Amino acid sequence: MNELFKEDSFKEVTYDTPDPVFAADYMNSTASAEMKKEMQRINREQNNELNLNFLNTIVNSKEQMREKMAFFWHGHFASRVVNPKFNRQLLNTIRKNALGNFKELLFEVSQSPAMLNFLNNQQNKKDHPNENFAREVMELFTMGRGNYTEKDVREGARAFTGWSYDKEGNFKERKNLHDEGTKSFLGKTGNFNGNDILDIILEQKATAQFITAKIYKFFVNEKADQEIVSRLSTNFYNSGYDIKKLMTEIFSSTWFYDQKNIGNRIKSPVELMAGIMRILPMHIQNPENLIVYQKLLGQMLLYPPNVAGWPNGKSWIDSSTLMLRLQVPQIWSGLRPLEYSPRQDDDIDMGMKSRENALNKSFKNPNITIDWDRIEKLFANRNCEDYILQNTRSLDMSSVNNFSDRSIKMNVINLMSTPEYQLM
Repeated sequence: MNELFKEDSFKEVTYDTPDPVFAADYMNSTASAEMKKEMQRINREQNNELNLNFLNTIVNSKEQMREKMAFFWHGHFASRVVNPKFNRQLLNTIRKNALGNFKELLFEVSQSPAMLNFLNNQQNKKDHPNENFAREVMELFTMGRGNYTEKDVREGARAFTGWSYDKEGNFKERKNLHDEGTKSFLGKTGNFNGNDILDIILEQKATAQFITAKIYKFFVNEKADQEIVSRLSTNFYNSGYDIKKLMTEIFSSTWFYDQKNIGNRIKSPVELMAGIMRILPMHIQNPENLIVYQKLLGQMLLYPPNVAGWPNGKSWIDSSTLMLRLQVPQIWSGLRPLEYSPRQDDDIDMGMKSRENALNKSFKNPNITIDWDRIEKLFANRNCEDYILQNTRSLDMSSVNNFSDRSIKMNVINLMSTPEYQLM
């Protein structure tokens, strides 16, 4: 267990393209159209680089537990902003605190420019409060629906008035915009500010219950065992929201390894891609094409569909994504082409420079070279059937017939193309 939670010195995930000298000024009314266009190009390039570097870290980091938790929090504290510097700040805040203390994580995320921007809190001012930030903090980030009232939302929004940031990306409390009046929130009354509201939220056992249930559904089983979740959440609350202790308790339990909790969850697109990349030693000549696959499969890092994050479970599967998920190992191995017709928004959402680029050969060809010699050595004298038998409760014999001991390469490709490989 100590090896699982081993953490070395923290290293930030960042983008490679340097920030231009005019980065902080391009949104000014005096900025030229050329400057704005160039900055938009750089933003797109930096966000793509940040996306790919985060994916690479998920695949190759020696601290897999931290990156797995960071991936979970990335979906929990979902935000989608254009500014790559803000995205980088929030991503590394999540990664740094992924196995730390939930209180510290909540405070840092809530004061991040990315989240304040995404949830419109820069528009939250005394006499004209904007409730969006306060509502989502309570509904999606902490307590969940049913544990607060509309009055709590209004009073919480008043307390968060003035929370903002400067053009350099530093958190700022603008006193002249803050409502200094008395607020009543979750049964308490006082001249509360944003920090007070977060503290009161963390005093609620409903917060520990909501977070624990969400972690359980992500790591254990989407059908939560309420008795177990209740026990875990009580310990989580009493620990002062120690994330590492919660995860240690989960992974140390006997029920975590119950048959009903094995192979019950559909891998998200990023988990599917990362798993293939982790198993197969590969060189990717056009890594930007991995963003295309994220988009096609329905999960683009740094680009959640909304503040609720990505839906999980069966939502990952439809008539088009299922076939592509099963074909990815063959496409990446060069055995078949990617058959896809770009939509009109591909140049924006997929980071392609133009629609013509989206249609060219490099888009359809992932240009991946796999070191099959290493795979041959790894799986030498082993039967792929054994791997299927270990990971499924029932085995379709037609799946076994797809394998041949004469070709380890094809065995591995066929194994990763099975419906069973879509589960974890």
